[in-house]
Amino acid sequence: MAGFSYFPHTEDDIRTMLEKIGVSSLDDLYADVPPQFIHKGGYDLPDAMSEQQVRDFFEDLASRNTRYKIFAGAGAYDHYTPAVVPYITSRSEFLTAYTPYQAEISQGTLRYIFEYQSMICSLTGMDVSNASLYDGPTAAAEAMKMALACTKKKTRVLLSKGLLPQVSQVVETYARFHGVPLGYVEMEKGRTSLESLKAQLEAGDVAGVIVPALNRFGIIEDYTGFAEAVHEAKAVVVEYCDPSALAVIKTPGEWDFDIAVGDGQPLGIPVCFGGPYVGFMACRSDYVRKMPGRIVGQTVDADGKRCYVLTLQAREQHIRREKATSNICSNESLMALYVTVYMALMGPEGLRQVNDLSYAGAHYLHDALLATGKFEEAFTAPFLKEFVLNPLVSAEALQKALAAAGFFGALSTEEGYVSFCVTEKRTREEIDALVAAVKEV
Repeated sequence: MAGFSYFPHTEDDIRTMLEKIGVSSLDDLYADVPPQFIHKGGYDLPDAMSEQQVRDFFEDLASRNTRYKIFAGAGAYDHYTPAVVPYITSRSEFLTAYTPYQAEISQGTLRYIFEYQSMICSLTGMDVSNASLYDGPTAAAEAMKMALACTKKKTRVLLSKGLLPQVSQVVETYARFHGVPLGYVEMEKGRTSLESLKAQLEAGDVAGVIVPALNRFGIIEDYTGFAEAVHEAKAVVVEYCDPSALAVIKTPGEWDFDIAVGDGQPLGIPVCFGGPYVGFMACRSDYVRKMPGRIVGQTVDADGKRCYVLTLQAREQHIRREKATSNICSNESLMALYVTVYMALMGPEGLRQVNDLSYAGAHYLHDALLATGKFEEAFTAPFLKEFVLNPLVSAEALQKALAAAGFFGALSTEEGYVSFCVTEKRTREEIDALVAAVKEV
């Protein structure tokens, strides 16, 4: 230990603590562990490196990555991140802040979470938002449990087959271990079928329905008649949303839905293998007491000044486990700040421009790919920035050709389609280059 002066405990400190608990050495603390389970050799750890050596090591690793122009979506979207966003969120008071248990010393954190909640409510058209969840798929799974809590005697939850696969799979995992039976709403011409929904509702046991705003084919869903059918069956509707797209398409509130969930990643969080992500959840005020996680509220202090507090904390860390709405124990506060700064910078006009540029680029690519003669139209329903086509050549050959040309796209679906996505980051020159690579297949 002599070589590690930053260790907090000296030899004298350790000896005093051992004497206090009545043992003579640190090894005595493991006396109950069978000897065969105690490691007696050295540790296979690399030698210590200087700061410069560590930097060089990771720069060498990074240099081995192949960087592609992203023409794929499927739940992770390559939108532009204004430079000020990572700058602000990397400040130490944000980056290292712990959870705001003590309101009197956490007003800054509570304030930005409150602003995050307010912006999510504006985007979704809902009355109240919680302080964020882990990611979109787990937010959908929490919404499944919330639907059961809101309807009590109902037992089943329906999933649209238009949901992203990762969303359906996470909900299915939660459902399996909570004993929740699931049903599925079929697709018709690329959209969630109202007739299939009504047929499922006839059983009378449905607590909730989870449907996508933009489905896994990229198509903008039309939910005319859905809210009426579900509410008549005494159930709730959950919409899984791309929050960026909510700036230009009909919101869950406008559809008269009850709960909105999704992932905040399209709001400027860079794509990266495995994250980070941030799940959002908002709902009508009728269901606020069934919402998992926690909510930051605005109030006044003893002097009448505006301040912020954690309120309606219905997680098991705060109340009796059997009364808790969820065992969720944290929120993605730093990423919630990330998307809050992004939304504040972009504003309604900026978000509309993001969607205008993405829409124009996606439709240009769609038409150009069809013109190559290597694809057929899969659906005629409207799409925003993502679409699928029916390939007349091997999907694997397409993917290899695109990768060789420096592009990532043509993701395969279970039906045999391939999907493409265009955001505002993709230029006309890049799109033309991708189409040229496709022509060589």
